[in-house]
Amino acid sequence: MTHKTSGHWAPGTPVLWRYRDNASPRFHICRPVTVVQDTDELLAVWLAPGTECVKPVLADGTSVHEEPLATRYTRPRTVHRERWFGTGVLKLARPGEPWSVWLFWEPGWKFRSWYVNLEEPRTRWAGGVDSQDHFLDISVRPDRSWRWHDEDEFAQAQRDGLMSARQARAVRSAGRAAVESIEAWGPPYTSGWEEWRPDPEWNVPFLPVDWDRTPAHVSP
Repeated sequence: MTHKTSGHWAPGTPVLWRYRDNASPRFHICRPVTVVQDTDELLAVWLAPGTECVKPVLADGTSVHEEPLATRYTRPRTVHRERWFGTGVLKLARPGEPWSVWLFWEPGWKFRSWYVNLEEPRTRWAGGVDSQDHFLDISVRPDRSWRWHDEDEFAQAQRDGLMSARQARAVRSAGRAAVESIEAWGPPYTSGWEEWRPDPEWNVPFLPVDWDRTPAHVSP
């Protein structure tokens, strides 16, 4: 059951974090997560280890990343249910911002890095948030160093028609804005989220059968 207070989800509420396929309106990524904080300024959710998620794979079940880049986005695909492997991920998203910031830890809660996932600003609905990944990403180390990720995939997506030149320019602009945020070294990098820990009373949320349902009502 989804619980809301004053239009926001209460801490501990299970919701879905989903991404649409870049070539169609279908959802191809779905991660059940637990709400950590939900305000007008920030949505924070926890992806727990062992959570059953949905991810895209090639039609024969092969991992997408095992396919050569030149045909990675043109080979037929399907989706696969799989448990989230390794440590959990804390995701932070500000309403209207074209990226979310993810925190990763090593085993034993040794903080490893932030990961800036460039994406369409998320659309909220009763059961979670929906977005579309924009291929390009940035990793940020605790020493404030950063670097781009997946520039090759970003370029290939444009060659394969998954992203128009206009959209690619907008994504690059969003990336530059994200870098400015990193170099300014304000929130969320100075907000102390590295010290956050999940409530031990929380259950691992389950993946519903209708994980790819179309929301009856959506809101920005």
